[in-house]
Amino acid sequence: MEIKSRLIGVGKLLRKFIFFRPKVSHASLVKGVLLLLIIIIASGIRLMPLRWGFYLNEFDPYFHYYVAKYISENGIMALFSWHDTSGWYPYGRDMRYYANYGLTLTAVALYKLLSFLGIPLVLAPNANPLDPLASDPLYNLCVIFPIIMTALTCIAIYFLGRDLGGDSVGLFAALLLALDIPHSGRTSLGWFDDETIGIFSAILLMLFFVRAIDSKKTLKASIIYAILSGLSLSYLCASWGAARYVIGIVALFTFILLLLKRYSPHLLLSYTITFSITFLTAYINPRAGLGFLLETSNLPVYGVLFLLCLAEMNRRIKRMKMRVLCISTLILVLAAAYVLLVTLGYVKPIGGKFLMTIIPSLRTESPLFESVAEHKPSAWATFYYNFGVGIIFALAGIFFAAQMATNLSILIIIYCLTAIYFASSLIRLNILLSPAICLLWALSLKRIISPLLLSLEERAPSLGRKVRFKPLEKEVIGTLLIIMFIIFSLTYVFGTGFLFGFKATRALDHADIPSTIAGAGLSARPFSVVGDWINTLTWMRENLPSSAVVASWWDYGYWITVVANKTTLADNGTINGTQIARIGEMFMSNETRAIEILKTYNVTHVVVYVTFFNTPYDYISLGGNIYPNDAFMYGGDNGKWIWMALISRVASDRSDAYTKFGNLTLGWSFRDINGNGIIESGEIFPNTGGQSTVLYKLMFYGRDMTLKGYSMINLEYFEKEYFSQNEGSPSPAPGTNIIPLVCVYRVKYE
Repeated sequence: MEIKSRLIGVGKLLRKFIFFRPKVSHASLVKGVLLLLIIIIASGIRLMPLRWGFYLNEFDPYFHYYVAKYISENGIMALFSWHDTSGWYPYGRDMRYYANYGLTLTAVALYKLLSFLGIPLVLAPNANPLDPLASDPLYNLCVIFPIIMTALTCIAIYFLGRDLGGDSVGLFAALLLALDIPHSGRTSLGWFDDETIGIFSAILLMLFFVRAIDSKKTLKASIIYAILSGLSLSYLCASWGAARYVIGIVALFTFILLLLKRYSPHLLLSYTITFSITFLTAYINPRAGLGFLLETSNLPVYGVLFLLCLAEMNRRIKRMKMRVLCISTLILVLAAAYVLLVTLGYVKPIGGKFLMTIIPSLRTESPLFESVAEHKPSAWATFYYNFGVGIIFALAGIFFAAQMATNLSILIIIYCLTAIYFASSLIRLNILLSPAICLLWALSLKRIISPLLLSLEERAPSLGRKVRFKPLEKEVIGTLLIIMFIIFSLTYVFGTGFLFGFKATRALDHADIPSTIAGAGLSARPFSVVGDWINTLTWMRENLPSSAVVASWWDYGYWITVVANKTTLADNGTINGTQIARIGEMFMSNETRAIEILKTYNVTHVVVYVTFFNTPYDYISLGGNIYPNDAFMYGGDNGKWIWMALISRVASDRSDAYTKFGNLTLGWSFRDINGNGIIESGEIFPNTGGQSTVLYKLMFYGRDMTLKGYSMINLEYFEKEYFSQNEGSPSPAPGTNIIPLVCVYRVKYE
């Protein structure tokens, strides 16, 4: 009987489980469906590069994949003793100081989980090793990883927006972020880089920290949220150098709350827990360590903590004498500790890259920093192109947020205003501004649209006896709503340029671009895959000996190291400016001097990349002007020679470089003889200094052999090993008249 009753009880439980129907309200169901649609939209936009192939994008993602692969095969502890010599030959690099643990460990953990669950990430195991669909499953995961993080980021900003202004603000913010150009540009298919983790963890930090300092919550809830905010900030610090900025705005936000007399014990407790967890994990991280904790940029954190302690003392100690004594003692101890740390040299200055972001005028002292395209400052037109009419709505959102004056609205205002400065300093950091713009835009949309919708009801809301309010006609309100919808739609369908009568497409057009390696780094968008770099790297992987040492400009270092599996002198980490300068000097020197530099590094091969038009003529006519056939910079080294000259100090400044090597392009100078401002054939003349450089000879020899099948350039110490184009029958990039040519030369020392 007892067994029978137990079986009956189990049966009832199973029946309840099988026929269980979760109770979901209609509103929750609608919000869930809308959020799911937003995630689908965000993922669809970021999957658009798929038609050009399944590749990692840009350069840094290859390094992160390289590290993730090593951790996956050897374990996390092996990373602490990994001295890699595949880059920065012959010195190599200690990878524990350069790897982003947050990004790579997340990818490896997810990969292990999917492998354990038996979810396949490979379609054809015997395919070409460069085809990620049929080779390494971890590579496949790294390619789609940004899409996964985008979905999580949209969910995170929904909850942050909901705390700011309700469900409608959360949904609007998620939709706007899904369509946002700076965010989609750096979270699209293959962009396995810091920003995918960074923006997600920064949003979580703001969400949890503001909840933690809420005095209305219980002490237990406050501690839990503070721990979550500390873990979020730790995750950010382990993933992205921009964590310094987020740390700064949290400290600034807390300081402003003190000025507004909003101190509470919850604030001190949450702040202490958050930064204790963060700095503890940063100390354990070899890339950060004690130096990060005592970096000048982080000193304000300790200063604000000191002010919080003073506020708590002021609250607790009632007697004036005891209050003064305790506060004075604390000040003396902290001042003595600071002086001691500075004297012993423990307080570290801000890193050069971060300092030049804060003070843009300093970057003129570093041509290497200036040479990176994503380090250029943002023009106001850049903001308008990226955010469109959202800029206007965001300004209105700042007004509404200031009116609300909640802790979260104050934080978002601080975040937006500071992010505008850093985004204007560095075009790459426009992605930092994106969440703030989306949140404030969403808030202003709600505040503007809500009264209009309420006015459509039969009875207008009463505003009080003394206020006489005559509601607008329903036709006028409907027209206003339609106009706002049209403006919003046109912004994302046709682009912001419709306001000026021309087309400047936005989200879809911006996302519909190939990965850098599939587009051969061309600034012009091809119709299909451009295989020059892919084919060259494949050839190098399969044909060059394992002992080969390759010299190229640092841009291509990660590709050569990771994809071609060959040793390079420099890569995109730019960790050794002296070695990059030596490479630049080699390229901008004659063959005799270049071979001396190459010999010191035992270089066996040199790689150059040049772009030119598909015509056998040395000159082309465009817009009434005459140009040499390689004068246009579509992504090749013919547009980078100026930085080689400046970084190597072969030229003191641009004017000196143009005088020495050519003011029109490398090897060619222009003199406006008749003063009409038009470049004519008789006004272009060879520049002897430019044409004697190794870079000019290697690029033009390849161009001549590709277009004509012969060249008048005599190479003394270099010999053709592989060209990505066939001699005499070049293949332009599909849909263009541009020929991308990657040249691999063998170095002859005898």
